[in-house]
Amino acid sequence: MNAFKLRCIELRKKDHTLAEIVRITGRPKTSVYFHIQNLFLSESKRQDIRTAYARRAREIAAKRRGLSIRKFRPFSNWDRNTVSLVSHFLFDGEIKRGGCYYHNRNTSLIEKIEAGMRKIYNFKPKRYKNLATGVQRICYFNVPFSAHVKERADDLLRRVTTMPRALKREFLKAFFDDEGCIDFRPYKNIRRVRGYQKDVSILSIVKVLLEDMGIASNIKQPNEIVISGKSHLIRFQKEIDFSPGVRVNGKRSNSIWKRHLEKRVILSRAIRSYK
Repeated sequence: MNAFKLRCIELRKKDHTLAEIVRITGRPKTSVYFHIQNLFLSESKRQDIRTAYARRAREIAAKRRGLSIRKFRPFSNWDRNTVSLVSHFLFDGEIKRGGCYYHNRNTSLIEKIEAGMRKIYNFKPKRYKNLATGVQRICYFNVPFSAHVKERADDLLRRVTTMPRALKREFLKAFFDDEGCIDFRPYKNIRRVRGYQKDVSILSIVKVLLEDMGIASNIKQPNEIVISGKSHLIRFQKEIDFSPGVRVNGKRSNSIWKRHLEKRVILSRAIRSYK
């Protein structure tokens, strides 16, 4: 029996793996395997190997977690598009670990989000629609993108009150397009713009931004901001207004219009109704 074969057998009996014997002897794997193929590792050694493989797999998974082949263009500076996008995700959307989602019944707003996203993201969203309500939902599933948007959303809420007027306007327009309505009931002499948000701190930010534009408002508990009075509604219409295509749902049981009217049209009617 030659020396190399004896050396392989000796090392195997000491519970060395194939890779370890190859490294020690400096000989090819096939040559080593030929001499030890019928000599098996101990159960304790095999368990050590299984444990090491499992640990390595967890380490690889941890390193890959949060990575995505769907690249996006991060942004640090704010412009009208990024303020609008992040605001919409804050108001009528969701920023979750797995992605960013936006849902709305108004097709014009869905299209606005998609157009804005194309400037920073190269992939189309997944689409869902509730046939009963007509609400559409677009989802951008991307963990690092969502983390980036969450970071930018926090920054936006901290800084928006000190941003240029055009960016403040984008924030307010997104808020009222998503969360706002025009309450016009001439038979009760009611004319007001209302906005809803469960996070009262956001209502406080909205109130400050409205004041910057000369628009008075009141926060009403638990989660509503209200603009009323002819001069303030006119000012709201001039500075912010509702976007084209943003309509009330005329099919709601409590709808007083019984048809899909644009909110900006109803606002104009409310202002014209003042005597």
